Amino acid sequence: MAPNETDDRTTAGEAVEPRAGRRKAARYVVPVTVMGVAAATIGLVPALADSGDPDLPDITAAQLVEKIAQSDVERLSGTVKITTDLGLPNLGGLESGLLSGAAGGEDGEGGSSADPSGRLTELASGTHTLRVAADGPDRQKLSLLENAAEYSLIHNGKDVWGYDSASNEVYHATVDEADAEERTEQQPPATPKGWAEQALKAVDDTTSVKVDGTAQVAGRDAYRLVVEPRQSGSTVGAVSIAVDSETGMPLKFTLTPSSGGSAVVDVGFTKVSFDRPDASTFEFTPPKGAKVTEDTEQDRGHGDFGKAPERGPKSEEDLAKGLDGLRMLGEGWNTVATFDTGAGAGLPTEEEVGGDLGGFLGSLGDQVEGDFGKGTVFSTRLVNALVTEDGKVYVGTVTRDALVKAAEAGK
Repeated sequence: MAPNETDDRTTAGEAVEPRAGRRKAARYVVPVTVMGVAAATIGLVPALADSGDPDLPDITAAQLVEKIAQSDVERLSGTVKITTDLGLPNLGGLESGLLSGAAGGEDGEGGSSADPSGRLTELASGTHTLRVAADGPDRQKLSLLENAAEYSLIHNGKDVWGYDSASNEVYHATVDEADAEERTEQQPPATPKGWAEQALKAVDDTTSVKVDGTAQVAGRDAYRLVVEPRQSGSTVGAVSIAVDSETGMPLKFTLTPSSGGSAVVDVGFTKVSFDRPDASTFEFTPPKGAKVTEDTEQDRGHGDFGKAPERGPKSEEDLAKGLDGLRMLGEGWNTVATFDTGAGAGLPTEEEVGGDLGGFLGSLGDQVEGDFGKGTVFSTRLVNALVTEDGKVYVGTVTRDALVKAAEAGK
């Protein structure tokens, strides 16, 4: 029989029970994870096989969420294809220059094109193919396949290696167990499971969660779990997660916007195996003639992969410590985060930064007015941000109108 599609609407109390103190903070983390990978994110093109929907036993939404939570897959290998469409403007040479600087490119001092802190930003837009492998918490490998080259990031015990075959450059760092755990927690999710976990943290009683049929992903039978806002005003239309019927492992994650059109983030396996990868998968020796950059102790703590930054915030209160008076306005999917930049003013004027850059910044946003004064709204298909003339910032996965109303209410 087909899975139950009518009585599986549930609330967080029935399906998942996030800690009350972290619920609003988690709502903020989801758009930041997605857009921060608008600073460094990933998403996937559809990976569903066109072979008909499998016939699986009935399961409720609560049971399926629990199945995801109990999934203990630690060993896998496969191919993940990624497409992200946040609707960001084409930055042309500016974008490549920023990425080059982040990685310490031509003009960087002591940087390396193999440094993962720069390479992850490439996944902010477009379509990419990744090969992934994992063998427990101590061994993982991710390879970004390019036209005539490949970039690999390898964690094997205490060693972390990055290798860019195009430039024949190598990045190397050593980490202890605590560093490795912290780094893993703070990296953008690279598989559907990582995205699903982030989304389910945000489930509360403003959310509909239901099972909506079955699918085949990468040759495996899966249930479709659909998470939708009950509220209007959110830019999120729905989150669809294909869950492996045997292991509970999320195989595909798709986030569609309320405005319609293609998915903003679509992450899925095209091939997957849960057999243990060969140990040689995680072995790496710098090729002959490669330039090797060692991540020294004094260079760490600046966002690079070799050393995790200080442990990320775990609650709204912790988040507020890192920003000037961070507050959460509203609830559920309409939650808006607001903080003060401390600058006492909004965006720099053309006179302050130069006509070209000032004009460029102005072209990216829309001017708005309200009880908060004047400001500029920067929009993507998912996340909107308002910067006011007095230096306050409002950001959330809400429409522009909802964002302006939240700013007025929070003034």
